[in-house]
Amino acid sequence: MKNTYFKVVILIVTTMLGCTNLDENAYDQMLTENFYNNRNEVISAVLRPYTHANAWVTPSGQDGWWRPAELSGDQLAWPTKGRHGEDGGKWKRLHYHTWTVDEGGLNNAWSLMYWGMGLCNDPIENLEARDVDKMGITEEEKAAFIAELKLLRAFHYLKLMDLFGNIPIVTQVGEPAQPETVPRAEVFNFIESEILENIESVPVLSRPMLGRMSKAGAYAMLVELYLNAEVWTGTARWDDCIAAADQLINGAGGGQNGAMALDPDIVSQFNSTNDQSKEVIFSIAYDYTTANFEPRFPLEFYHFIQREIYGGGRNGNNGIVLVPGVYGSFSADDLRKTEWLLEGDMVNFETGEPVIGTEEYRERPLVFVDNIRRNRANSTVSNMSEGEENSGIRFNKYKLGNQVRGFDGTPEDPNYNNTDWNIYRLTWVYFAKAEAIMRKNGGTATQEVVELINECRKRAFSEEDWTTNAYTVATLTMDEFLAERGREFIFEGFRRNDLIRFGKFTTEEWWDHTPSDPSKELFPIPQRQRDLNPNLAQNPGYN
Repeated sequence: MKNTYFKVVILIVTTMLGCTNLDENAYDQMLTENFYNNRNEVISAVLRPYTHANAWVTPSGQDGWWRPAELSGDQLAWPTKGRHGEDGGKWKRLHYHTWTVDEGGLNNAWSLMYWGMGLCNDPIENLEARDVDKMGITEEEKAAFIAELKLLRAFHYLKLMDLFGNIPIVTQVGEPAQPETVPRAEVFNFIESEILENIESVPVLSRPMLGRMSKAGAYAMLVELYLNAEVWTGTARWDDCIAAADQLINGAGGGQNGAMALDPDIVSQFNSTNDQSKEVIFSIAYDYTTANFEPRFPLEFYHFIQREIYGGGRNGNNGIVLVPGVYGSFSADDLRKTEWLLEGDMVNFETGEPVIGTEEYRERPLVFVDNIRRNRANSTVSNMSEGEENSGIRFNKYKLGNQVRGFDGTPEDPNYNNTDWNIYRLTWVYFAKAEAIMRKNGGTATQEVVELINECRKRAFSEEDWTTNAYTVATLTMDEFLAERGREFIFEGFRRNDLIRFGKFTTEEWWDHTPSDPSKELFPIPQRQRDLNPNLAQNPGYN
């Protein structure tokens, strides 16, 4: 069961404000000044940016950070399927790297993230200006809350910098009203300094800090910064990446369920009780049972009648699928292939009968296939415009649980719809450390690299199959490392970032995508924002 106090406050916060009305000025979002009269009000203000982050850092059904971070890569796509999914061509432009400065989705992402920044800046200012006695908190709590919010603000900047590179830095609500663009390297330095200045002032990760920015989350941000430092600043920081990773691996950041450790399987991190996971470092924590705050990923991934497949109550937009061929990159004995992905004939969870389609496959069994083409018309044309309702292998990595008893006797899940979305987990830290060591070694795996990756990978194979699937220093090449990253972190938001770091984002072909211009490694500053703020300089290649 999740932390009770956290759940109650989430209920207060989620009913207080929503995340769908984007104001024209992204830099002056703020809460009322008369909102810090007791401890509950303070906690609500501190937690407000977390509920808002649900909208932009997860696959939430909104245009935030996650969509461009994943749908521009080589693993996932949202193809047009029959009469559904054209959506003005926005998914095609992400897939083909033909986006423009006028993309509404990129403008929404910018606005949502800067709104979240304001939701950090406002309580920072209010807490710094107010007397603790009047707020009903201690000086120690005040200092910890401010540090937590500054770290969460740094997380916003990290993800903005990831997408847009050169961005304005704003640390006060509405001041300046029209901030100037700051070069990416300077943004990097600001983020690093904010983390280093505040990491010792926040608690270690523990059960009460579930879903919040703790010392563990701060170390994870440092790992991400240093892993990408060569791309983001021009200077590699591999030793710093290794050092930050070691802090987490050695337990200095705490753990949300005792000592931090890799989970023993590949499901505990992604099911309806994943708040019990030992390897999750930072997550967006949901509480449907108490607060009606539910994960939004079904909107992106689920079929129109997905509820029949998993025995729950939620469907989706039949949107995101695997790019053809990605499914084949998982070996037949890789448990992630069957546990995290849906392929083949779909069966009704409750009855065991075939699930029947609703569009091209109306009155026919619904069968998810590893291709995107119009099979009903016997077409062999495969591209982003030629899908139908069953096209593409589907998401099954995160699981909501089930509301009805399964035909095989599976009982109802009392934790249905409470699945948290992980931002950082320890497996990712193992991979980051391994990559840093490998790059220091000229791109060649060492025995330590192999041990780090095998420790994670072995969970995806039976004991019988493991001996033929374990890596060696000879088999774990840089290309294989990237491929294994893709398999392990599919759907988790890192693919574009990884492809850029490995020099493949604009140079490689995949499915019907052809190489693009190097300028596409950054998204454009949205023209709508430049119209509002003439001090924003456009990124190279978009003028």
